[in-house]
Amino acid sequence: MNRCASPDHPHCTTWVLPGEHACEHGHAQPAVEAAAAASAADSLGPSYDMLSHLRGVRNGAARPAPAATRPHLHVSGFDPRAAGGRHAVKLELRGMPEDAPGQLALLLQSELLAGGSARIEVRRGLRGEWRPVFIEFSSRGREHGQYRIDAEVHGEMRAWAATLVLLVPNPDATLSEIHQTFLSTHKNVRIHADDGAITRLQGLATSGSLDIDVQARNASIAQLDFAAFSGDGSPGNGKISLALPTLAWDEDLIEIDLPAPADHPFPSTSACLVYAEPDAGCPRHLRLFALDECVLGRFEADAPDADLLLQHHGEHGPEAGGLTRRLSARHAIIRAGRHGFEIEDVSRYGLLLDGAWPGKHKPVSLRLGMRIELTASIRGVVSLVVTALFEHAVVLHRVDAGGAAEAFMLLAPGRIPAARTEQPSSLPRAARLPLLFHRDGGIWHMDPVSGQETPLSPSSAVERLAGFHGLVRFSARVRPENAHDDARRSERRRANVPQFLGA
Repeated sequence: MNRCASPDHPHCTTWVLPGEHACEHGHAQPAVEAAAAASAADSLGPSYDMLSHLRGVRNGAARPAPAATRPHLHVSGFDPRAAGGRHAVKLELRGMPEDAPGQLALLLQSELLAGGSARIEVRRGLRGEWRPVFIEFSSRGREHGQYRIDAEVHGEMRAWAATLVLLVPNPDATLSEIHQTFLSTHKNVRIHADDGAITRLQGLATSGSLDIDVQARNASIAQLDFAAFSGDGSPGNGKISLALPTLAWDEDLIEIDLPAPADHPFPSTSACLVYAEPDAGCPRHLRLFALDECVLGRFEADAPDADLLLQHHGEHGPEAGGLTRRLSARHAIIRAGRHGFEIEDVSRYGLLLDGAWPGKHKPVSLRLGMRIELTASIRGVVSLVVTALFEHAVVLHRVDAGGAAEAFMLLAPGRIPAARTEQPSSLPRAARLPLLFHRDGGIWHMDPVSGQETPLSPSSAVERLAGFHGLVRFSARVRPENAHDDARRSERRRANVPQFLGA
């Protein structure tokens, strides 16, 4: 049953059966849908929102739809009092459009950050909220003043930009000076209390205009006091000390227009760099793979089951038989996971990671300098070392007899490197290798200084690009040294077709 909802008789308290058009006193009832909505609002409790909804229904007015929230970056946890120390600032994406991708890249550039830039992956939760991320920096030795942080949020074919300004005060600055400087630049204070909470803001003094947003909902209390007090609570001499634990504010994200990406002139998921004069850092062949999952396995001349084919190298070079047969056709899988690259043993003979067997079908995160032994039963069949580990790529060098013959670079498709943060993640053996990545279906080169991107193809003059040394060429075949074997297999297949059809 519902109470009388006649707008002309708001004080009538008689009950009305569902579906009735008038109460016992003859007061006409509004539409059944409006009465049902009012009953639902009555049952949800006396909160401010439900009361407003109930009054709107009884007065015949529809509740206005909430205003659409603009995309913005919520910055919180910044404490300028930690002058000369370490800072951790929390960043949250809010108000992003519903059709935004579930994973976005947050690109930051500032003098405060190590290396001048940072790239952070931001992911959406199951309920639609965005997982917060943190940036860390040190203000030790920094000149006091305001520092700019340029932020860009990149998704598939869409991007947003914002600019943050962080205050680095003098090490001997007082709290009043710090917050007075901050408030003079931002000119806004927000007080929010919800779910029975109590929020107080006392001792706030300003010279000029100041925007204050006060919100109290769901039986909560928000108190705002401009009076000046001394330390013992008695009226003071007009001096006000403002003490807030941390500062928080919102920065609007402005969507920027991105140019249409150019198609790669030579789409490929595997290739090879062939060096005419190999050395310790650059072997004869640098084999490139751009796959979501790269399968390591035994080299087979016909119909191999793996992507990255391996052979045991003896005294006189690669051996198709012998110890190579101790490698499984599908021995291990390397993939780019959520927390970096990982390797999984799927073989019959096992593998060793830094001398220990991880177990079958148990992915293990790769680490810089990790030694990978294929197999676990016989040592020295194939030995690899992780010589470079980035967010977009991993480099594997052979440390057995095949070390001068080949090395491997595995690229995560669609991931773009941060040019200025590559060097610290490499061992000396991989430090001389070029900076490569995979995008738009093909392999690209990036200049680590200028950031210029160049698509690679067999016609590219790669020796002119940064990171290449000596005579080198780009081959479309991942194993160009076996090109004659491929030609012979093709001729064999063509020769066998008529015989098969005539049999």
